[in-house]
Amino acid sequence: MIELRNITKSFGNLQVLKGIDLDIARGEVVSIVGPSGAGKTTLLQIMGTLDTPDGGEIRVDGQQLNGMSQKALAQFRNKHIGFVFQFHQLLPEFTALENVMIPAMIARQPQKETRQQAMQLLELMGLSGRADHKPGELSGGERQRVAVARALINKPSVILADEPSGSLDTQNKNELHQLFFDLRRQMGQTFVIVTHDEELARLTDRTIHLKDGEVSLP
Repeated sequence: MIELRNITKSFGNLQVLKGIDLDIARGEVVSIVGPSGAGKTTLLQIMGTLDTPDGGEIRVDGQQLNGMSQKALAQFRNKHIGFVFQFHQLLPEFTALENVMIPAMIARQPQKETRQQAMQLLELMGLSGRADHKPGELSGGERQRVAVARALINKPSVILADEPSGSLDTQNKNELHQLFFDLRRQMGQTFVIVTHDEELARLTDRTIHLKDGEVSLP
């Protein structure tokens, strides 16, 4: 599903990633852990084509991404990769339903079908009664579940999550974690999750430890 070979990345004189080799299989739920500054978010952004490596090769869902134009990368990202961020990144002026629909509308999917799919996803998240509410009218846990539905709307190959439960209380955090595994069971979804949450890391199929820009033994 994801293949990284000798991925390097520097910002100025600081080398953040120092030759990362990594394989993630379809249907895996993988966590990436490590101290602040270890390169976790940078690695996730490179997997998601939000950033480009200085060196190395990256392949996602069978597609070699090196050398692709920014336009081609954007199209690939929209179709194949879903994102969940710590602070949900919902657009406040749109309803929950409209927020979920946005990636499909960018992909120019038919609006009627997109609305139906978005409602089905909100129902899956237990939010069918909140579809017409804007983010400011939703709880933190509800907003993050809307963000997960948005990540799923284009049926992506993989969902990349960056500290997805970092801003949630214990109950909502546990519910979100369970949701990831429910989605894997129901949809065969692949997840790569950057987290500081040791409980979540223990639940995942595999934990990748990063330290000083390298994969390290736990």
